Amino acid sequence: MRILLAEDDRMIGDAVRTSLRQEGYVVDWVRDGNAADSALLHDHFDLALLDLGLPGKDGIDVLRNLRNRKKGLPVIIITARDGIDARIKGLDAGADDYVVKPFDIDELAARIRSALRRSAGHAEPEMELRGVHINPASREVNRDGNPVILSAREYALVEALMLRPGAILSRAQLEERMYGWGDEVESNAVEVHIHAVRRKLGTDFIQNLRGVGYFIRKAEPQS
Repeated sequence: MRILLAEDDRMIGDAVRTSLRQEGYVVDWVRDGNAADSALLHDHFDLALLDLGLPGKDGIDVLRNLRNRKKGLPVIIITARDGIDARIKGLDAGADDYVVKPFDIDELAARIRSALRRSAGHAEPEMELRGVHINPASREVNRDGNPVILSAREYALVEALMLRPGAILSRAQLEERMYGWGDEVESNAVEVHIHAVRRKLGTDFIQNLRGVGYFIRKAEPQS
């Protein structure tokens, strides 16, 4: 999952980015409102962490611009503005959650997982499809009850496909979920990770529609 972090405080931004990367997320960090607005307009993200007191353009304006473009991207506000009026303003502008600084990074990670589940239509905290079970909180993966070790990018690929069973994601879309700005991406990176996942989870787990992309078949209805 790819996250945009809009935070002008270097200490907070560095701590959040480092912690979320250790959780397995791809994190792109901007430090002003104009850069956040541009990133949300031109790049794909699965969630945004948005400070309100950004230089250049206030976070509320960034959020309103995003919602005016009819984008349903989950947004969590992270801010020192702790007044009730500020919370109401942020939520009414379209935020999915509101976290006041200083915050616990583990709680923030839990709120991120919750927002991502809601956006994907998953009420349950864990996912299971075709014998593969993943726990986003612990990053644990099981196949038919047996633990499987996936690398961070292999996990990101599997999670992106399991969140939308039956939906075809192109190589470019998968790259967006696995790599951030400045990351070197080999021309065959997705294919290499797909091959590794198939070796660990079964050759038929991830399907390919030649020239279009990759998908995991939906679970067959019980008869």
